[in-house]
Amino acid sequence: MGYKEEFITFMVRAGVLTFGDFTTKSGRQTPYFVNTGNYKTGAQAALLGDYYAACIQDRAPQGIDCLFGPAYKGIPLAVTAAASLYRTYDRDLPYCFNRKEAKDHGEGGSLVGYKLRDGDRVAIIEDVVTAGTAVRETLAFFESLGKRVRVEHLFVSVDRMERGTGDRTTLDELRQDYGIQVHPIVTVRDIIDYLHGRTIDGQVVLDDHRRERMEDYLARYGAK
Repeated sequence: MGYKEEFITFMVRAGVLTFGDFTTKSGRQTPYFVNTGNYKTGAQAALLGDYYAACIQDRAPQGIDCLFGPAYKGIPLAVTAAASLYRTYDRDLPYCFNRKEAKDHGEGGSLVGYKLRDGDRVAIIEDVVTAGTAVRETLAFFESLGKRVRVEHLFVSVDRMERGTGDRTTLDELRQDYGIQVHPIVTVRDIIDYLHGRTIDGQVVLDDHRRERMEDYLARYGAK
């Protein structure tokens, strides 16, 4: 079993990937939901970092100078991914993250951790990108720093493969509008193909009915 299949099973067991009736931030009624806020133990954090690190090593084995975790959910993701990259691949990448509000005492500033330098190649570590608003805010934040930083990669846990503002997926919009290489650990298609009819801990997680609902959802909101 590859890291993608292991990650899907991991999300199910952690209660992060669930099926039912949910409403996304955009108001769409969705039959599945990915709630990364349900990760809550040290063991889960360590494994999560391992999956991000595997994806980073697979898709960008070189050419990254720093991992950036947007506040707030991206912060632990960048930290645990950096730790796993060092532990598993002997790849010691620095990390940093932003404050929601700039600090005016102590060391001050808006960044915590590694101090970015001109020419640094940055990879953003995020959870799930829906409309891409948070990523665009992060790119604007980098521009406000006054440094010539190159954001070259975006790593996310799941690509929902839904349309953004037009007919393209949100991740494709980010790829084409900003020239960023975007790498999901898994896509919703990976999830459907792997989970359909599969038993995890004695239960079929994605039966025929749930799969049909997910296919209908993709037919309605998926990128053309």
